[in-house]
Amino acid sequence: MGFRVGQGLIERFTKDTARFKDELDIMKFICKDFWTTVFKKQIDNLRTNHQGIYVLQDNKFRLLTQMSAGKQYLEHASKYLAFTCGLIRGGLSNLGIKSIVTAEVSSMPACKLNSHFLQMFLAIIFQVWCFLFVSCFCYLENI
Repeated sequence: MGFRVGQGLIERFTKDTARFKDELDIMKFICKDFWTTVFKKQIDNLRTNHQGIYVLQDNKFRLLTQMSAGKQYLEHASKYLAFTCGLIRGGLSNLGIKSIVTAEVSSMPACKLNSHFLQMFLAIIFQVWCFLFVSCFCYLENI
C-alpha cells in the first residue's frame, strides 16, 4: 500500500518541478520536500557512498514518537516503518529508480532508512561475475 501511495504523492509533488539532474538530486528532494510534506519535518541526515546506497536518518520519527522509548518495543518498531519504506520505494520508482528500501531502529524514536538503488547493485554484481568468469577462463586456459 505504501508503494502505491508513494507513487501517487511523488506524481503530485513533482508536476511543477524541473527534471532532476541525478540520483543525488532525487534523494535531496525526497529528504526535503517529500518528507516535509508527509511528516512535517525534513530528514535529519542523508548519507551516501556514491555507489547507489543512501541512508536517511530521522532522529524523531513521527510514527514512533508515541511509542515508549523502552527496549521492549524495539523489535516491533520496524513493523511501523514498512509503510514508510513503501512510500520511499514507490516515489523512487515513479522517478525512474528501482530500489530496495529497508528500515532499522536502534533507539526510539530514531530510525534509519536504507535505500539501495538496483541499477548500481546489479552493475556491481555483473562486474564481479565478469571478473570471476575471466579468472576461471584464464585458469582453465593455463591447465
